Amino acid sequence: MRISGIGAGGWKIAQNAGQSIVGANLGLSGLGWTPRATNQSWRGIASSADGTKLAAVIGGCCLVATQPFTGQIYLSTDSGVTWAARATVQEWRAVASSADGTKLVAVVNGGQIYTSDNSGESWIPHEANQPWRSVASSADGTMLVAVAQNRQIFTSFDSGTTWLTHDSNRIWTSVASSADGTKLVAVVGSGQIYTSTNSGVSWTPRESNQNWQAIASSADGAKLIAAVGNGQLYTSTDSGLTWTARESNRNWSAVTSSADGTRLIAVVEGGAIYTSVDAGLTWIARESTRTWQAVASSADGNKLVASTLGLIYTSTALPETGSAGFITGGQFSTIELQYVGNGLFLPLSHEGSIQSQ
Repeated sequence: MRISGIGAGGWKIAQNAGQSIVGANLGLSGLGWTPRATNQSWRGIASSADGTKLAAVIGGCCLVATQPFTGQIYLSTDSGVTWAARATVQEWRAVASSADGTKLVAVVNGGQIYTSDNSGESWIPHEANQPWRSVASSADGTMLVAVAQNRQIFTSFDSGTTWLTHDSNRIWTSVASSADGTKLVAVVGSGQIYTSTNSGVSWTPRESNQNWQAIASSADGAKLIAAVGNGQLYTSTDSGLTWTARESNRNWSAVTSSADGTRLIAVVEGGAIYTSVDAGLTWIARESTRTWQAVASSADGNKLVASTLGLIYTSTALPETGSAGFITGGQFSTIELQYVGNGLFLPLSHEGSIQSQ
């Protein structure tokens, strides 16, 4: 089946019950974004490997120094369509998830580290009060790493029950982990990038001093992306040994990576969302200018979620199954679909602006 849109209204292909369009090879990841949740100061966000289970935290920025934004942890089990509040009202800063979304870890600015082993239904506090900034988890949720401003790096080998300190007091801003928890990377505001290949026991400084704000890792820890506030994006393909500058100077606030490190997302506070499907070589601006704070991705990079000081936004490259799913194309866009059985339609070729729902 071939369709092309000549008119300004474009076209829409709607599915029947039991049908779906295989959209993974359409390159739609990050193209269209849907607002979700209520208007809050969303600070951090995390996703399970399949993009179904999400966790988001409220807190962080302050309009007045003595009046920080506080709120709860919110959970979604339907890729961000609906959200439920959990945990206590605090100034949450960041959250991380195991691959299956069962084990979660969240940190409070000026508070403790909290863990959950039941997908966020209940939470247990750990460690002392610290100005926590970022937290990351291994795929199984057993190995955790957290950083605090002007403090050390903290690691846990038992899902957060006990914690060890490493390296020196620095202005740590973000941390990331490989899937097995052996390769870690952390960045310092007005400092360097630090890497570890032994689960955080020892750390090696990399790159030059810059205002590093965010870091993300592929599952094997080989491909990394780091962001400089009011600077550029940097990528590495050798676990942080060498780095290459990418994109333009922007106020980058957060980055995320697919498991294989080829699909990258970076967000700008007071700017747009930028996507890359070639490990950071080229970038495309998406969405509108917003106060983007955090971003997370499914393992395949097809389901994305980003938070602002306002709403949460989700994006999917895969149309929903059944009558709820469809794809649309703009004027002069074209697509060719082949029916391959069992209600599945496979795109063979496409051109122009195409989006899915």
